[in-house]
Amino acid sequence: MKLYIGADHRGKELENYLFQSLKEAGIDIEMTKIPTSDEDDYPDFAFDIAQNVAKNKENLGIVICGNGIGISIAANKVKGIRCARVLTEEDAHHARNHNGANMIAFGGISHEEALKIVKTFLNTKPASEERHLRRIKKIIDYENGAYNGL
Repeated sequence: MKLYIGADHRGKELENYLFQSLKEAGIDIEMTKIPTSDEDDYPDFAFDIAQNVAKNKENLGIVICGNGIGISIAANKVKGIRCARVLTEEDAHHARNHNGANMIAFGGISHEEALKIVKTFLNTKPASEERHLRRIKKIIDYENGAYNGL
C-alpha cells in the first residue's frame, strides 16, 4: 500500500504536518509534486492524487482544501475513486469499512484531529460484509456503465 497526499494552498500546512508525521511512523507516503500558490486550484491536487491512487487498488489517498468538499467532488471524477469528506474518526472508519473509500478529504481541522482521522482510516479494514460489498459493487458497476438496477 502506498499513501498519496495533496493539498491546495489552504491545506498546505496540514499536508506538511501529516506527511512528516506519517513518514516518521513508517508509512510509505508520497506528496503531490504540484506547487502551491495563492492562486492554485483544488481540482489539480485532487486529480493528481486520485490518478495515483487509481493506479493500484491497494493505494490510498488524502486530499485537503479549505473544507474538504470541493476537493472530494473533484477526486470522485477520477474513475475508480471513492473519496469521502470526513470530519471525525467515525466518518473515516465508515468511509473505509462500509463504503470502500480509497481516499478521504478534509479541511479546517486541527493537526492533531487530522492525524487521528488519518490513522483511523489507515487502520480500518476494507469493507468485507456482503451488504457493503454489494453496495460498493453497484457504484463500481454504475461507473463502468454496467449497472442495470434503475
